[in-house]
Amino acid sequence: MSNSQGSRGPLQPLYVDCANGVGAIAVEEFQKYIGDLFQLKPINKDINTLGALNSQCGADFVKTKQTLPPSVASAGFLTAPNTRAASFDGDADRLIYYYLRDGKTFRLLDGDKIAVLSALFIGDLVQRANLGDKIKLGVVQTAYANGSSTKFIKQVGRVGVSNLQMLTSQRNIPVVCTPTGVKHLHHAATRFDIGVYFEANGHGTVLFSEEALATFKGTEPSSPEQANAIKNLVALSEVINQAVGDALSDLLLVEVVLAHRGYGAAEWDASYEDLPNRLVKVEVPDRSIFLTTDAERKLTSPPGLQQLIDDAVNKVDAGRSFVRPSGTEDCVRVYAEAATTNAAETLAATVSDLVKDTANKIAGKA
Repeated sequence: MSNSQGSRGPLQPLYVDCANGVGAIAVEEFQKYIGDLFQLKPINKDINTLGALNSQCGADFVKTKQTLPPSVASAGFLTAPNTRAASFDGDADRLIYYYLRDGKTFRLLDGDKIAVLSALFIGDLVQRANLGDKIKLGVVQTAYANGSSTKFIKQVGRVGVSNLQMLTSQRNIPVVCTPTGVKHLHHAATRFDIGVYFEANGHGTVLFSEEALATFKGTEPSSPEQANAIKNLVALSEVINQAVGDALSDLLLVEVVLAHRGYGAAEWDASYEDLPNRLVKVEVPDRSIFLTTDAERKLTSPPGLQQLIDDAVNKVDAGRSFVRPSGTEDCVRVYAEAATTNAAETLAATVSDLVKDTANKIAGKA
């Protein structure tokens, strides 16, 4: 694929936190094939020490703690300009990026950011290939996706984003919400010619239908721009592993788009600002009383609880909150987001209290 470096300059080495798992083997093996073309710097690659897997490192640590892994922080390499890092999880099926803004402030580039970056780039290529009327592109998310990412994808074509360096001629990219779990996202993505799906935790991929691939290969380009766009779409489909859960393949997708755009981490991050959010685990006597609908965004049981949550949300600027039962523990998870960090924390605490009170009252009557 063509590489327009833009203002970013030469490709910087990418530091990859392998979470002391199988990703360490994959990254070191892959580096043999790409040589000096692109430098991957694997860290946290201790695959022999019992208990080292995902310990104080990895994608889940970074996403949950919203901070650098201690090993990355102590190394200090992210304080250098234009430097970024990525984390796999232990079995290398999730990918999270991050960097330090101005060498100081931690900034997370999670699955939502990857989905937006990928969808807008692919949307551009589809339009440049003059295939907008033949190829249906869509994005699949879950309720955990940050509200800003959903709004940005839907509105980018209408509001204009030249100031964000995310120019795109794509219009009205549809966004579908499914229940949590990649099996749900993957199935929904197959309904599009090109389906982009990433959970916020960094688990996902891009699906190209057989019909889309046939369209690319069967289209006779009428201009060099159209020919180049089609060539790049075919190349992307070959870079991406359409079997869900390949962090190295997803990393290559991100790096291809960044190189093509001439972006560094900061330019990528400028696409939109995440709404502050909190995820809280609330232990309850019986999680089975919590039933959901609308892709797990609304409760149907216990009766009356959803109205109380709605009332709390309506008091908060840009508020959103939902409750879903854990699939493995006697607890429910409360997600809340709002315009400010304080409001998000307050909303999460309010909804958590409502959940506890309701669950305990029902348990007391049993």
